[in-house]
Amino acid sequence: MTEFPGHHAWRRSSLAASLALALTACAVGPDFKPPDAPQATAADHPYTPAALPAQTASAPGAGGAAQRFAAGDDIPALWWQLYRSEALDQLIRSALEHSPTLAAAQAALRQAQESYNADAGNKRFPAVTGQLGATRERVSEASSGVPGGSVFSLYSASVDVSYTIDAWGATRRELEGLQAAVDYQRYQVEAAYLSLTANLVTTAIQEASLRAQLQATRDVLDAEAQSLAVVEKQASLGAVARSVVIAQRTQLAQTRATLPGLEKSLAQTRHQLAVYAGRLPSEAGLPEFGLESLQLPQDLPVSLPSSLVRQRPDIRASEALLHEASAQVGVATANLYPQITLSGSVGAQSLKADKLFSSGSAAWSLGAGLLQPIFNGGALQAQKRGAVAAFDEARAQYQQTVLNAFLNVANTLRALDLDADALRAQAETEALARESLDLVAHQYKLGAVSYLSLLDSQRTYQQARVGLVQAQAARYADTAALFQALGGGWWNRAALVDISSATGAASATARP
Repeated sequence: MTEFPGHHAWRRSSLAASLALALTACAVGPDFKPPDAPQATAADHPYTPAALPAQTASAPGAGGAAQRFAAGDDIPALWWQLYRSEALDQLIRSALEHSPTLAAAQAALRQAQESYNADAGNKRFPAVTGQLGATRERVSEASSGVPGGSVFSLYSASVDVSYTIDAWGATRRELEGLQAAVDYQRYQVEAAYLSLTANLVTTAIQEASLRAQLQATRDVLDAEAQSLAVVEKQASLGAVARSVVIAQRTQLAQTRATLPGLEKSLAQTRHQLAVYAGRLPSEAGLPEFGLESLQLPQDLPVSLPSSLVRQRPDIRASEALLHEASAQVGVATANLYPQITLSGSVGAQSLKADKLFSSGSAAWSLGAGLLQPIFNGGALQAQKRGAVAAFDEARAQYQQTVLNAFLNVANTLRALDLDADALRAQAETEALARESLDLVAHQYKLGAVSYLSLLDSQRTYQQARVGLVQAQAARYADTAALFQALGGGWWNRAALVDISSATGAASATARP
């Protein structure tokens, strides 16, 4: 086998590089450890000052079923399917495929992974470059001893190797920080996914609530229109004063005046629902939602605090930023120590191109360099102190994120408990208002009560109907808020982005 000129020197250079790789056994700076989960003060009420009941109260009618709090139960990945709405499920599946917000988060994740791949390739392995060159040179008479100087051509070919020994772990800490940045973007994808699905569910519930409020208002309008017809007939016969007719018309007009506001809110809600689904507001085919098309989930999982900090994407993202800041402390610390660089080159030089690879043209070099900062005005120490301060900032932000998460869960749990009480009270109010209106209307026909009493009963019933619808919708919406507050079950499904298909890197989603 024909050997390249300088083959043995090349082997010595490779051996030196291998030795350099073996020397990388130390890493200065803190080794990152995920913060401990908050300890619950009481096992039976880890989120609220007082224990929650085993289940909420129940109420008659739609959305009135009791809901059971199941401590420690896991959350299904497709939690919105618990509402038993095929239209909602299909809309969310379509939105996940067409949402620009989710696509942007996925692209940011791929970008972070590629940045990691690029730096890892540059810093983990020796840099090897090849070059081929030709120069035309003139050497002076004084240096060459040749009258008039010497003019010649020089041809060269070489393979150069250089490697900086990671003796203090600066490279490893830097790559550790870049991997933490990848993890941050991964949890940002999960946060975008959770936010999108929760927004779709709550917006669909808002649409259902507005439709029910519109229907309730129209029903009241029909009843008031019938009352107006009766009053006008009575006025034509002289049985009642003209003021009674005006009062009924005023009541009808006031009720009718509430319709445009509800219709505007419904239209805007529909437009928002379309945008969440990745569609233009003008596009057709968006399903319509009513409260009767949704079923209230009856089993409500309540994750333990130790699980919550591993399930919430915002907490995991904040933890990744803390990890990145910890790695930067290690980088700043390593920069205080000497940097050792090994280099080698093997190739050939010749005055004639056709003799470049002939025997006797071999050329090689081996070198090592040591760089030790001596004086830089305290810049490196200041950079380390700055990195430590950034870590302290990231730790405080992580703690605040955890506090906000626990606040979110506590508020939602208490809201669900009180929503049930509010719905039961509102259902009783609506039933009594209906009964009162029927009784007063009958009494008015008999002349036993004044028309003002009838108007008051109509107003009370209208408010009770709308209040009942709002109370029903609140239970549906706060149930969705609980699933969102607990993390949404992302750990029970496959990764959203298969990074391996784009970069060749591992794509497994981190589990809580």
